Amino acid sequence: MIDHAHDLAAVQNATDRLLSAVAALDNAAVARPSRLPGWTVGHVLSHLARNADALVNVLDGRPMYASAEARDSDIERDAPRPLDVQLEDLRSSHAAFRAQTEVPADWTRTVELRNGVTDTADRVPFRRWAEVELHHVDLGAGYELEDLPEEFTEREIDFLADRFLGSPDVPATRITDGTRAWRTGRQAPQTEVTVQGRPADLLGWLCGRRDGTALELSGGELPKLPPL
Repeated sequence: MIDHAHDLAAVQNATDRLLSAVAALDNAAVARPSRLPGWTVGHVLSHLARNADALVNVLDGRPMYASAEARDSDIERDAPRPLDVQLEDLRSSHAAFRAQTEVPADWTRTVELRNGVTDTADRVPFRRWAEVELHHVDLGAGYELEDLPEEFTEREIDFLADRFLGSPDVPATRITDGTRAWRTGRQAPQTEVTVQGRPADLLGWLCGRRDGTALELSGGELPKLPPL
């Protein structure tokens, strides 16, 4: 069962860590390349702020973004801003998101995200948690996948394994950290590939942040995953 109140507390903690890390940067860092191809640190920060706005829209029953083009242009527009402006935008957009979550509502209702994807409202806080944690890593500011909360790493592996479950382009795959196990890919009578490794390396592969070379394989090659 999803506990949205628990996840909102986790979003707050993750955002506090992010804000502290951003406050320690300088203006030159905004133009520095991030770990995401083609994006600067400023792009990552502006995306995080605009994503908070977008999730306010989702919870309020409006389209997440006016269009894909508007989403991209807003990020490009905001990316070059000075660090203090970026930081204030992160704070204010987070505050608006939290305010929206405090509006009395049915958390079991269905909401619509991007590209026709739907989910229940109580899963939106976890989606925001994922945005904050993973993009904090993308800043390249000393926060690594190994630093993520254990609960988050396990749940995000579970989320991504489920996302690729049934994908015809991914062989039937067993994922394990030696203690826990997940299944993903095509449905088949037998698992074709087993991928084993540390939780941070498994998550890094699943979310496209690591190439999987640190993982152990049996039964085949490392599956190529669809883009997120």
